[in-house]
Order: sequence, then structure tokens, then C-alpha cells
Amino acid sequence: MRKTKVVTSEDILLKLCQSATAVLTKATNSPVHHAAMVQKIAKTSLKPDLGCFVLFDGGFSGLVVINFSSAAAMEIYNNYMQHMGIPAEELASLHTSDEVGDVLGELMNQIIGDFTGKIKRSIQTSITQNQPKMMAVNKNLTVSVDSNIDKPQARRVSFTTENNHIFYLELAMERTEFIQLQDFEEGEEVNPDAILEEETVRQLEKKPTEKKGTGGGNNDLLDELGI
Repeated sequence: MRKTKVVTSEDILLKLCQSATAVLTKATNSPVHHAAMVQKIAKTSLKPDLGCFVLFDGGFSGLVVINFSSAAAMEIYNNYMQHMGIPAEELASLHTSDEVGDVLGELMNQIIGDFTGKIKRSIQTSITQNQPKMMAVNKNLTVSVDSNIDKPQARRVSFTTENNHIFYLELAMERTEFIQLQDFEEGEEVNPDAILEEETVRQLEKKPTEKKGTGGGNNDLLDELGI
């Protein structure tokens, strides 16, 4: 008799962590690892020095937050830009620079894109995401899922860069289970190298005048958070 396969919220969190490590490792050409243990937390929050969040909805709803220390943010930013062939002398030197936030926000977008692909292939349900929001913060800001979820479950996983800088991924989502009714074949996985190559071309074609100012973006984000 065929054993019924059940996919839980923890399995979904693992897929998200795998997407984060895969995308960041490919994008920076340096190893990024996530912890084998996950921490239960009461609520998700943006924490210093750089916080990024994105909401998703569809087959299930949730919120993903990634909090970078300034050291982790700059290591990932520098490795990513140099992997794309940008000279070190042309890179930003402060984690508060717009360019750093733009890069980390784009990487967050790629992570969630890879994650939604994994979910569609393995669970046969679709989720959609909004545009990731990134901001430099100097104190904790609580963020919550703006949906009809009753008592969302919150989890935190630590990640380590090649130089042992730590950053944290937090996930809040409804507790759910997907139960397999019959056998099926998962579709082909998207090649992360192809995604990175497309992004590299897009970044190199970007005009310097397209960079956003710091004031407006942060104000829009603060308005969205209701701060």
C-alpha cells in the first residue's frame, strides 16, 4: 500500500531556506549555509542593520523577513557585484547606500521567485508575492501578515556567510498540511545560473540615473508599515 505523503509548514520553511542558500551561493560565488535547527518565535520583526520583507499569498499566505547585519550585508553585496565583474573601487562603502539596499532587495526577489517555483513543482499550488521592501533600521520594528490568518506560526533560521557573518530569515505563515492524493511527476527545476545571467545583464545595462533616492523609498516603506 502506498504511503501517503504529507507536506507540513516545516517542510515549506525548509524549501524556503534551500532557495535562500542556493540563490545567494550562486549570486555571490561564495558559500552560504543555513542552520539545521529552527527557532520558534512569537512574532516577526525588522532588525538592525538592514531589514527586508515580502508578503506572499495564494495556496497559503505568509510573510518572509530577512535581517542582515551591516557586515553580512556588505559581504553579500561586494561578492555579488564583483562576481558580476564590477570593479571593487566602484562599489558602495556603506550598508546604508541605496545601491546596497537595491542589490539585497533584488536577491530577496530572486529567493522568493525560486521558492515559489519549488512550491508549484512539489506541492502543485501557486503563490504570488509583492515587491520586496528593504530599509536600513536602527531599532526593532514588528511586522505582521496583513491577511485573515488565524494565529500565524513564526519561525527564525540563522544563516552564515563564507566569512562567518550571521543573518536571519524569519517566516510567518498559517499552519497547514498538503496531503498527496496520487503520484505525480515534479516539473523541471529552473536553472539558477540562467536567472543569475539574466540579472547580470540587466544590472550592467542599468543607467546610473535610474538609482533611487533614499528619502522617498524609506518614506513609502514607513507609510506601508504604518509608522
